Amino acid sequence: MIATDQAIEAEADRLLRSLLHVDCDPRGKQWNYEACRAIAPLTLEINALKREREAIILAHSYVEPEIIYGVADFRGDSYFLSVKAREAKAKVIVFAGVVFMAETAKILSPEATVLVPDRDSGCSLADSLTGDQLRKLKALYPDATVVCYINSTADVKAESDVCVTSGNVYHIVEHLPAKRILFVPDRLMGENLRTELKRRGVDKEIITSDGTCMVHDQFGPADIAAARSQFPGLKVVAHPECTPEVAAVCDFVGSTGAMMKYVKTTGAPYYLMLTECGLVGRLQVEAPEKNFIGGCRLCPYMKLNSLEKIRDALRSPSPEQIVTLDENIRRRAAHCIERMFALSPTD
Repeated sequence: MIATDQAIEAEADRLLRSLLHVDCDPRGKQWNYEACRAIAPLTLEINALKREREAIILAHSYVEPEIIYGVADFRGDSYFLSVKAREAKAKVIVFAGVVFMAETAKILSPEATVLVPDRDSGCSLADSLTGDQLRKLKALYPDATVVCYINSTADVKAESDVCVTSGNVYHIVEHLPAKRILFVPDRLMGENLRTELKRRGVDKEIITSDGTCMVHDQFGPADIAAARSQFPGLKVVAHPECTPEVAAVCDFVGSTGAMMKYVKTTGAPYYLMLTECGLVGRLQVEAPEKNFIGGCRLCPYMKLNSLEKIRDALRSPSPEQIVTLDENIRRRAAHCIERMFALSPTD
């Protein structure tokens, strides 16, 4: 596709209207008209390829803003994108996120061709536990209900009883009949789960594996104390993948989607977001009146996604970009995820 100068200029204007306020990138990337015009031919080509291939692009909030606002059909957190993957009628799904998310899309839409822009876009949580390792853990706790965080591989989901996200984990685990819960693979979320259930008066034994998120496990209470002393009225917002010590001194702890909702619906002179920088970029676009101070960190895996890789996947995907799953594993993993949908709160 060769775009006309007029089309490129119109696309650059469209991109600039979205990206103008994004300035949280620690790498110093700036969004001005020249930057938007430089990527406009790519976004035009990708959007044309989507129509030709009957494709949709799902983008996690942590990927680059030019993907989220330039070519994504749906943008959000893991739960929201799982729902969209489940509902998808597209022939092709491109998942701009990390590999376990693309696997989840394939689990839920097996007839679609699911593409991942970069096969190396892993996840420190998902990579911390294999299906074989989980089977060994299950043998140690045969009476436990196995709950897997969605940040896990397809073979871990296949070995689990129910999947959860950061947005529904407390509700689902609270209402499971079992007292003993084997929660994998996030140790820190498991610790926060244990604390929250105790606060609610729910008697559960939570056993965890030892994975952590390489972004969220880096924040500490000292960061929060220093920020509060410098910015009176500051609201501190964190993800439950952070340490319990951090969660205990935050104003709000929640999923990616819940964090966005909290910031958009509360008033404060400043916000400190203890999460991946992509979420701050989204908030700068969608709530430009809010003021954010430093604190976010980049996920190197999420940042492997690029417009060029998405374009190449849509043009002619390499074998590494095509997500394939053993059908037995896919079916068992699908049962685990469908239980999540059935047990999630309806409000």
